[in-house]
Amino acid sequence: MTEIGFYHLTRTPLDRALPKILEKALEAGKRAIVIAGSDERVAVLNAALWTYDQGSFLPHGTVREGEAARQPVWLTAEDENPNGAQIVVLTDGATVSEMAAFERCLDMFDGNDPAAVAAARDRWRAAKAAGHALTYWQQTDGGGWAKKDV
Repeated sequence: MTEIGFYHLTRTPLDRALPKILEKALEAGKRAIVIAGSDERVAVLNAALWTYDQGSFLPHGTVREGEAARQPVWLTAEDENPNGAQIVVLTDGATVSEMAAFERCLDMFDGNDPAAVAAARDRWRAAKAAGHALTYWQQTDGGGWAKKDV
């Protein structure tokens, strides 16, 4: 069963936190897909991945670049897995219909938005009821992540 980690953004916005998460996935030899809530959000995240660090390159693509199967990181607003990702990153409350297709799911939500927090709690309860192994991560003051007991 897919392990689901809930990532509570409290210090930095998604577009600044996401690159480090994706770097770790690639370092582990995994492919990732980021499913956003809209095409506009995909464009923002795409731009962020190109510009977050001048000394780094994080290979990724979107439908605009094409060749999904060749991309180790794919950004989309669709419920799909065209790059054969093992890790799915859900943003903006996005969901996937085939959770079992992934080894790991990262559900990232904005802790400064009460509606996003409430929706994440609902997703947590549903995932727990479905029998998934769950972890909860909260941003540290330095922008890293600390696993919390819940």
